[in-house]
Amino acid sequence: MEYTTLGRTDLRVSVAGLGCGGFSRVGQRAGKSEAESVSLIQQALDLGVNFIDTAAAYETETIVGKAIAGRRDEVVISTKATTGRGDNLASPDAFVASLDASLKKLGVDCIDVFQLHGIAPDAYDYNIDHLIPAALKEKEKGKFKHLGVTEVPPLDAHHESLSRAIEEDWCEVLMIAYHVLHQSARKIFTVTREKGIGVLNMFAVRVLFSEEGRLKRVVDSLVADGQLPRQLAQEEEPLGFLLHEAGARNIIDAAYRYCRHTEGTDVILFGTGNPDHLRANVESILSPPLPASDVERLNTVFGSLVDVGLDAPGNVKPI
Repeated sequence: MEYTTLGRTDLRVSVAGLGCGGFSRVGQRAGKSEAESVSLIQQALDLGVNFIDTAAAYETETIVGKAIAGRRDEVVISTKATTGRGDNLASPDAFVASLDASLKKLGVDCIDVFQLHGIAPDAYDYNIDHLIPAALKEKEKGKFKHLGVTEVPPLDAHHESLSRAIEEDWCEVLMIAYHVLHQSARKIFTVTREKGIGVLNMFAVRVLFSEEGRLKRVVDSLVADGQLPRQLAQEEEPLGFLLHEAGARNIIDAAYRYCRHTEGTDVILFGTGNPDHLRANVESILSPPLPASDVERLNTVFGSLVDVGLDAPGNVKPI
């Protein structure tokens, strides 16, 4: 495993991080037993993965707690409290209660990274005025070490919330959507590198790359909209140029390696409920960069795209 320091924190983290939400929820969405999910997390730890990301909304904190029992010193734990949106914003009391519940479910005295979960742009000011002060008071009590924030990719494709958060002193870590066909996070990385803000990369691989035929349908739609060159519609595999002896083993491998070796990312998050996929994902994240010519082509052809492949679990568009 390879490790790095997460921004200006003192946390030494694996570059591959296991996400316990998303489309898998460590196998819970696929009907895996709790014991199987616990075993999967422990297998990740055995591979050297020490960054585990969960959230109150994922309903996997108890599973994570069981998996890390007796191994707390090996793990960097990240969890989140929902902030709400629209007319259903979390109160400071509810926010703190979520933090306390997370500590109990995880079976820990202190969380390494505690994040405000999914701040929508229209709720940003409320979070700054009400939830951030509440969180900082709990930090002073020793309930968590570092405060972070995550965006809501389907509602904030242009990173409006994070663009504001990175200018605030309280923001030590952020979670952002970034992948081959959604590269707009680069503007955020410029600032996070300057300020030492830790970056957790989500959405490196989602249904866009993992569901058979979906990438082709999405690219054809973008070609029809005039956002991509016409010749791509003639390609059976739009990213097929990445698959060669000196390049990627498959598209998922390419997607992980692209994100891993983008300057500005610290931890590449992946989700799975399958032990074979676990090992393959870790192998890809630990693989060398894609050839420079392939990366240049990806950036040239797809670099201007925004709001592609940002589907949320349970809300996958029938493309």
